[in-house]
Amino acid sequence: MSNQIPKTAHSSANAMNSETLAESAWPSARQSIVDRRYLVPFAIVTCLFFSWAFAAALNDVLIRQFQKALALTRTQSSMIQLAFYIGYFCAALPAGLVIRRTGYKPTILIGLALYALGAFLFYPAADAQRFSYFLIALYIIAFGLAFLETAANPYISILGQSATASARLNLAQSFYGLGAILGPVIGGLFIFSGIERSPEQLAALSAAELAAYRAAESAAVQGPYLSLGIGITVLALLVALTPFPVIVENNGISANPLLPRRPALAVLRHKRLRWAVVAQFFYVGAQVSVWSFFIDFSKAMMPNVSEKFIAFLLSASLGMLMIGRFSGAFIQARIAPARLLTLYAAANIFLCLLASAASGWLAVAPLWLTSFFMSIMFPTIFAIGIDGLGDETELGSSFLIMSIIGGAIIPPLTGLMSDRIGGIHHAMIIPALCFSVCLVFALRVQGLRRNSGI
Repeated sequence: MSNQIPKTAHSSANAMNSETLAESAWPSARQSIVDRRYLVPFAIVTCLFFSWAFAAALNDVLIRQFQKALALTRTQSSMIQLAFYIGYFCAALPAGLVIRRTGYKPTILIGLALYALGAFLFYPAADAQRFSYFLIALYIIAFGLAFLETAANPYISILGQSATASARLNLAQSFYGLGAILGPVIGGLFIFSGIERSPEQLAALSAAELAAYRAAESAAVQGPYLSLGIGITVLALLVALTPFPVIVENNGISANPLLPRRPALAVLRHKRLRWAVVAQFFYVGAQVSVWSFFIDFSKAMMPNVSEKFIAFLLSASLGMLMIGRFSGAFIQARIAPARLLTLYAAANIFLCLLASAASGWLAVAPLWLTSFFMSIMFPTIFAIGIDGLGDETELGSSFLIMSIIGGAIIPPLTGLMSDRIGGIHHAMIIPALCFSVCLVFALRVQGLRRNSGI
């Protein structure tokens, strides 16, 4: 049937050779990254990458905003990322099981519904001026995003040939970069008020003036998140009205039949998947740490530069992420994904160490550039991790999404280190260590041709 995609690359027959695919199977220059037959579903699912990137990027603005609106320390404000990524962790495995039972499209619709609900809850949370209410809303948003990511990443990977899976996922993830760019821009324009008061100025305010200032800063998030909720509702309607191709196995059986399968944890018997989960944990931890504290870091290094300008600077850095993913999708047509991952991980280790050792613009510039070299890391680790899993692809995807919990654990450690040593400057050593784990993973994957497992 024309609406069925043979899942040849992920059949049980190919599972025997899955340990050698990561290095030997990448697209040739003649292969199409996206089959013309599947352009429409590819485009629709790619919109989801944009949508969850936008939500995650707004968190970087909220960390700074809530320090002002709710009188939080850096360590306290980093709880935003803790609530957000715990939501991912809790939802990923249920999302994988839902995919098995109902398929990709219903799972995506559930995710969009939760995303919209969490965005709408920002309105009453701002009225109440309670940080705990915001954390609940962020948790619900993240719960929905985990459903989206658990469904969209493997769906893009298997929407065509295995050889082009990593390049295809990098191409779709390019639109993550677009959402990540717009998040700080929208936050800078509509959430940051432009009013920056020093501790001395705040101490000089009367109780009524201080309360009015806090209330105004808290209410600044209502309009953007209300609009976001409406936009996600429209996207859900678009997904509901779009037919999705059905994924089938070689034998013609649906990829999501209502049949007994192996226990969920059994998928972790694949060594490469286990290592990919570890690498993804530390990659996401590094990414979130760098982006979450970029505004604080830049403000500390360049105190005379405004928050609004730094928010736009962060957007430009995330633009480098988008450029990196677009280019990475086509570079991987000629360079093995694991080899490119090695080069990019090494570059980010160097840049983070340079940022921690320098000062002023010489510190901010290397940290700004890390986004380009982060670009291919998440989708490449993901594609390598699920390659050859066959009918366990959904559960493999769940564990890779669960590993995003690194974004909840590493940033608070970075914030704590910053508070303990008296500044954010040297805390960038922590992301450098995280990128080192990704480098080790990439090097081990490259050795698969010489060693049958990692």
